[in-house]
Amino acid sequence: MRQSRTETAEPLTAQVRSLIERLLTRHEREVDDVANLKAGIAAIAGMLAVGYLPFVSGQPLLLAPLGLTSVLLFAQPSSPMAQPINVMMGFLIGAIVCEGVFFLLPGTWLAAAVSVGIAIVLMRSFRVTHPPAGALPILAFGQGLHGVKLFAVVFVGCSILVALALIVHRIPPRRQYPLRVEG
Repeated sequence: MRQSRTETAEPLTAQVRSLIERLLTRHEREVDDVANLKAGIAAIAGMLAVGYLPFVSGQPLLLAPLGLTSVLLFAQPSSPMAQPINVMMGFLIGAIVCEGVFFLLPGTWLAAAVSVGIAIVLMRSFRVTHPPAGALPILAFGQGLHGVKLFAVVFVGCSILVALALIVHRIPPRRQYPLRVEG
């Protein structure tokens, strides 16, 4: 027995409606204006604090992944990806992978692509995913940032931002940062 067009169209319409609802649903909870303003001011302070590093290193685009880190640290401090271990280890893994792959595949975009993929696999394996660290190989390739300079600049920048987050989240309205260990 064949189904009529209306019988098959109704489930499809419901599926499309469900998909549209899922695409348009916001999953972040509302934040109060004071907390929102505090996050913005903290991000400004963070960028001012690390803003000199890109110019000392000659890598002005370094502000991009550190800016993304600020979004997580100051606007989403309860995210697992904003925790100090994720920030520090995520960037460390990104830098190590970047150096290793660029040694094997110097001067190719393939190196940047492979580095991003391997960094993701390792960050997930060690449970220290930090998305801005995935930009590090692309930045390093495009800007020629390698060696001790890469590790030093990234370590100092991350340390400053995490230290600032530890201070900022103790200012009212307070946020738990870093997250407490469960168990």
